[in-house]
Amino acid sequence: MIGAIAAVLLGAAFVFAGAAKLAMGGHWLAQAKEFGVPWQFGQFVPWWELIVGAFLIVQVQRAIVAWIAVVTLLIFSALVIAQLARGKHPPCACFGAWSPKPVGPQTLVRNAALIALGILAAIL
Repeated sequence: MIGAIAAVLLGAAFVFAGAAKLAMGGHWLAQAKEFGVPWQFGQFVPWWELIVGAFLIVQVQRAIVAWIAVVTLLIFSALVIAQLARGKHPPCACFGAWSPKPVGPQTLVRNAALIALGILAAIL
């Protein structure tokens, strides 16, 4: 039961993030570019998040999709670490207009919590 709840919570976060990015339109792509994400990848991120999130919510191949979510969050975290290492603090836009604050350690803490949910969803 804990794994299922963790999957739904993580899935909801992914769906919300993807939908919020799509709601930003071209502004999301501009922020993704500022983050160092090529537009070819940036345009697919919201859709990726929506798909992964939806699969987690409905529990389709929960363990596999949860690990995919964990890897996705690790990649996002690596991008944040790279920005911080350069001394840059671009706007997060992780949750679209809902998260305009600059990236920082709090972004990594949030990602760690989401990664923990993903691991719980995968193993329980």
